[in-house]
Amino acid sequence: MHVTKQEFVDRVADKAGISKRDAAEAVDAFLDSITDVLGSGGEVSFTGFGKFTTQRRAARQGVNPRNPSERVQIPATTVPKFSAGSQLKQAVKSGAGMGGM
Repeated sequence: MHVTKQEFVDRVADKAGISKRDAAEAVDAFLDSITDVLGSGGEVSFTGFGKFTTQRRAARQGVNPRNPSERVQIPATTVPKFSAGSQLKQAVKSGAGMGGM
């Protein structure tokens, strides 16, 4: 199943018993807050659910997929990372969802 942002907002509205407009504002605020923290080098941790962090990738040499004989230099970069928590892992493993969180 693929859930779009709007479908996710609808689910939040239903679960929280709030309007779709309020849910959209809450989801946007949630995403913006995580983005702000990660952008400043911090991390966001939700016990049992998981942790959003950043990870530094060193510069490396790669291969051009259109021309495998050509080497390309891939620059160092910082990327977002998510590590799932124990309760999320268990819910996914059992197919039970996160209803209790």
